[in-house]
Amino acid sequence: MKALVLEKAHELALREIALPPQPVGPRDVKIRMHTVGVCGSDVHYYQHGGIGPYVVDAPMILGHEASGTVAEVGSEVTHLRPGDRVCMEPGIPQLDSRAVREGIYNLDPAVRFWATPPIHGCLTPYVVHPAAFTFRLPDNVSFAEGAIVEPLAIGLQAAKKAALKPGDVAVVVGAGTIGAMTVLAALAGGAARVILADLVPEKLALFANNPAVSTVNIRERQLADAVRELTDGWGANAVFEASGSVRAFEGIFELACPGGCVVLVGIPPAPVAFDIVAIQAKELRIESVFRYANIFPRALALIASGQVDVKPFISRTFAFEDGIRAFEEAAAGRATDVKIQIEFPAEA
Repeated sequence: MKALVLEKAHELALREIALPPQPVGPRDVKIRMHTVGVCGSDVHYYQHGGIGPYVVDAPMILGHEASGTVAEVGSEVTHLRPGDRVCMEPGIPQLDSRAVREGIYNLDPAVRFWATPPIHGCLTPYVVHPAAFTFRLPDNVSFAEGAIVEPLAIGLQAAKKAALKPGDVAVVVGAGTIGAMTVLAALAGGAARVILADLVPEKLALFANNPAVSTVNIRERQLADAVRELTDGWGANAVFEASGSVRAFEGIFELACPGGCVVLVGIPPAPVAFDIVAIQAKELRIESVFRYANIFPRALALIASGQVDVKPFISRTFAFEDGIRAFEEAAAGRATDVKIQIEFPAEA
């Protein structure tokens, strides 16, 4: 099949690729791809050839934020049928692992996650996927919205880890895709106000009409000053670091209120030094996020209900045949881009 293949760092090809046979097992479905989002991790593999211990040392198909149409179902699949529009959770654990039994299957060391070396991604016309990790899209949820469920799930995992309560105030550092999804998740989780900080005014502007979001351009104003002003000096109940910037950790604990929580969502490229005394002095709780578990159905329900609107964050869509250009545009980091998606032709 033709696929968008990362040959090595800085080298993409849209070409035929020989893959091992993918029979549709009794609990699998075959899916005709429709929309795939370009994730920051995909771009990082494209630009650098690896992320931490995950190194691209052989050609790898990219893509893991996906939606499509069921083309074939396995003999034991009862909740899906051909023609169903679906989105797919991209990480498949080893189903008999202890992590699965503990309910934290995202932390299974043996998880197979699309477009994480050596596992191929889904930027190819058809994939075979476990039906248990394939979710029917409600009628009022588009393919494009279905393909952004994956980053929304990360935001919801972060909100869950923060244990937000109705009326809480949250700070989100970083207004890229993950930061934007974390804002939406924090509001859905009960936050009365979210203070969103970034360097890029175009990204902050996407929340300009949301009365529950206060935006802070940190080129113009110190975030700590804004948080003090907006919380009467108390601080935020939850602080989400969603930028992945090492510099974002400077003074981050100052933003939280006594007894508050700091959730680490972004992945910094280098080790970060923590001020332990600043944490202890407020008895702060530190949480971290690595993907998500048991979140996809909740994300879909929130989109379908209208409580969460992801459409404003889908910036541009490219045809599959223009997939290389889509990655080049994503790597350019244009201020007006949040989520770039790739769409397959009607009959791939």
